[in-house]
Amino acid sequence: MSRGICPRVHFWWMFSVLFLVKVVDVGAYSCHEVKTAFQVRQIGPLKWVPETPGTDVELLVCKHQGPSCCTRKMEESYQVAVRRETLQNVRSYSFELKYLISGHATAFQDTFQYLLSFSQGHLSSLLEDTYRPLSREALPHVNALFSSLSLYIRGHNLSLEAAITRFYDNLFPLVYVRLVNPGMGMAGKRGECLRATRQDVNPFGPHPDTLAQELRRALGAGQALSLALAEGTKVMNATEHVSLTKECLRGLTKMQYCSHCRGLTLIKPCMGYCLNVMRGCLASVAELDGPWRRYVAALEELTHAVAGQHSLELALLGVRGHVNEAILHAQRHGPTLTATVRRKSR
Repeated sequence: MSRGICPRVHFWWMFSVLFLVKVVDVGAYSCHEVKTAFQVRQIGPLKWVPETPGTDVELLVCKHQGPSCCTRKMEESYQVAVRRETLQNVRSYSFELKYLISGHATAFQDTFQYLLSFSQGHLSSLLEDTYRPLSREALPHVNALFSSLSLYIRGHNLSLEAAITRFYDNLFPLVYVRLVNPGMGMAGKRGECLRATRQDVNPFGPHPDTLAQELRRALGAGQALSLALAEGTKVMNATEHVSLTKECLRGLTKMQYCSHCRGLTLIKPCMGYCLNVMRGCLASVAELDGPWRRYVAALEELTHAVAGQHSLELALLGVRGHVNEAILHAQRHGPTLTATVRRKSR
């Protein structure tokens, strides 16, 4: 009895195996998955994808032994698609980095402008509250000074020392005739003469030079940081227009799409293969790696210089104190200053 059943069981088992092999075989020789991927990725018209693999296809990039689900038109479309996708990825990463750099640049400029406005108001209130006789005439010179500081930090070609010197030159006649010798008046060319002799007379002592040194150190680092951030944005704009050579496109197509020709649409390239292909594609910009690393290191150094111990903030907020000390110095040495000016005027 058992001998009669076993042959029948073996028959049905063998039939099932042959049936499954036939199904797998049919599936392996169908281009349905390739057509689906071709459509989902919007590579080209579906009519270019054959229903079953061909054996006499003349391919230039995706050559392999055996049947292929690819045609020449598909191969060309794959190269167009891989170029589009690669550039989109490059621009995506560039945009993220560019947005980060430009965001820091904007934040720095906003912070600097806030500190500048606060410091300017701080100095103006000092003149109005403590030195009212000269405040109205001095305010335009205060505005001019802080306008120069704003232009300097944004990279304009102007001398910080010249701006500070000009401010104290214009302040001296007002201090001399409104505070040291009140009631003297600014008759004739007196104001111009006082302005011209300020550096010889040195009415403000060491305070103008001290202010210039502190601002030059703090704002110099701030200017360098501002220019570096702007230059970084320019570099990122340039990388968005990187060109891909013909060999690069062939390599990318082999890596990403040639497996589709064999019906393998879900296989991804290994990391090492991907890195090698991308190194070849980006060989023209690979030389930027060293300079870019140095650029990042310079940004870190400049950031520490600007923010270290609140250097920039303290320098700007210290303008009020230095100007106040300069005016007090002129008042304390009023008699000597007056005698020196008269002697110079003879």
